[in-house]
Amino acid sequence: MSMTLPQFAQPLSFDRLQQIVVVNGAIGRLLMACFLGALVGLQREIKRKAAGVRTNLLICMGSAFFTLLSAVLAGDANPDKGRVASNIVQGIGFLGAGLILHNRSRVSGLTSAASVFVVASIGMACGAGLYAAAAVAAIIVIAALEVVGFLERNANIKMYPLLYEVRGSDQTRMMESILEAMDNAGQRLASVDRDAIGEMQRVSFSLTATKKEHERLRGKLLDNPGIAKLFTFRDPEED
Repeated sequence: MSMTLPQFAQPLSFDRLQQIVVVNGAIGRLLMACFLGALVGLQREIKRKAAGVRTNLLICMGSAFFTLLSAVLAGDANPDKGRVASNIVQGIGFLGAGLILHNRSRVSGLTSAASVFVVASIGMACGAGLYAAAAVAAIIVIAALEVVGFLERNANIKMYPLLYEVRGSDQTRMMESILEAMDNAGQRLASVDRDAIGEMQRVSFSLTATKKEHERLRGKLLDNPGIAKLFTFRDPEED
């Protein structure tokens, strides 16, 4: 026996027009949640973060659906129509905690966890029919992730990790050059990886610093004759 969404949501009798209005309203809210969640997820996907388009889309749509079902399951006689929706906050909190990792001497994943948390709130707003508020919130989230992050780096406020890869023919001389450059920059060298490919020696290390400090260290390393080539890469664990 088939059961449509309006029959499940409202066991009372409906005429056809009322059913169409209820179904279209629910579908519109879910689709809006999917769109806004995917929009935030796209920014995270471009930055190659763990929580990408699919994750944010599903979280946003799920939060909207739970918000819809919260009032439906409570029924007309029950004044507590937000009981199911209130548990979304706790559930998303556990999900976000799984994204936070302690790596070496720093913590990563805080921004990803916060973005998942706020995407759930956007989904709840969509489920409640607050489209304008949800859209504005999504724009603010994207601006905070993209624009504010860019300004933090270029204003020399935010510290971020970079992976340095130094190449040359004499590994001992390269290590001495790296230590000298790090000492002059007032930085501590830690977690060094060394390997060799044929005659080419390679030394890799990670450093968390501001943009100016990275530029200063890069200049000192490039000026050292013991270093033939220098490459820098964004740390994949950066949030």
